[in-house]
Amino acid sequence: MITVGVEEEYLLVDPATAVPTPAVEEVRRAAGLGPFAESAEIQDELLQAQIEVATPVCWSLDEVGGHLLRLRHALAVAAEDSGCRVAATGAAPVRGGLSVPVTSTPRYLRMADQARQLVDEQLICGMHVHVGVPDPETGVAVLNRIRGWLPTLLAMSVNSPLWDGRDTGFASWRTIVFGRWPVSGAPPHFDGLCAYESRLEALVASGVIADRGQVYWQARLSDRHPTVEVRCLDVQLRADDAVMLAGIVRGLVATAIAEEKAGMPLPAVAPELARAADWHAARHGLDGTLLDPLGCPLPSGDALYALLRYIAPALDDAGDLRGVSGFVHRLLRVGTPADRQRRALAEAGLPGLMDLVTGVGMTE
Repeated sequence: MITVGVEEEYLLVDPATAVPTPAVEEVRRAAGLGPFAESAEIQDELLQAQIEVATPVCWSLDEVGGHLLRLRHALAVAAEDSGCRVAATGAAPVRGGLSVPVTSTPRYLRMADQARQLVDEQLICGMHVHVGVPDPETGVAVLNRIRGWLPTLLAMSVNSPLWDGRDTGFASWRTIVFGRWPVSGAPPHFDGLCAYESRLEALVASGVIADRGQVYWQARLSDRHPTVEVRCLDVQLRADDAVMLAGIVRGLVATAIAEEKAGMPLPAVAPELARAADWHAARHGLDGTLLDPLGCPLPSGDALYALLRYIAPALDDAGDLRGVSGFVHRLLRVGTPADRQRRALAEAGLPGLMDLVTGVGMTE
């Protein structure tokens, strides 16, 4: 069985106005010292209105779900005690008129000095899935094989349609905001591990980025863990949806490993098509078409079923096929989290939206 772990980022918001609230230290302290979470599992982020959780290494999706529910519950209780709420949304629906303070670490302060406006607008939250790989060489081969599927993953996860109190017209505004950093978007193709390392070294040596942590590709090798880290997903409203997406990512990685071992041909994904597919997925989510891994347009339902067929053997081996299939069917039936945000705002205004992004989905 291949290991999997999940990191989720959330916003801390005022319960009445939804404006981001710089309360990370109070919330982290309360959550980390409580009975439901260890301090190492809850971390600060770039801005003081953001907080991140990380599950331990897991072998099953049930483990992932249990840890996410535990951590979400711990944060919700700690935030309530600190006078704010935790919002599981990919972008701040309301920002207010003031900049949120940067977390006072040398790295974050340096980023603020170098890119003030980008940092001020980094009120966005993603979900990162770590999947174990046997060695870095295999990890690079996995990156080459999954890169064409990243836009489909993004379209399934979209959860950030609102910004500054209005609809952006995008299903994942987080993707657009994050894409303004110098090294972002889909990873390029690499001719092996040496090429991967030399290109990262060249990026850092250029001085445009300060360290390897600022290589914000949507999939990369982790420098801290023996994993491939997929970073294209918006944070999810519901923990169970996050779990299913983690299962899909693990299925993709397992399929890529099997194909690499079998010596199967590597599909060519033109970089301009990869970028166009990513923008299109961020714009539309599952409303309309998606570009398949070769850049051909498909109805979004057909694209999701193509992905499901492609990874079905890996899902079956892991015991995840039934759960992931049900998630895909439900997603096509009820819509994405971005669709749900838009419906909540239209039907019940800001209070209804707040109930959605901070409510029961956080802890069930």
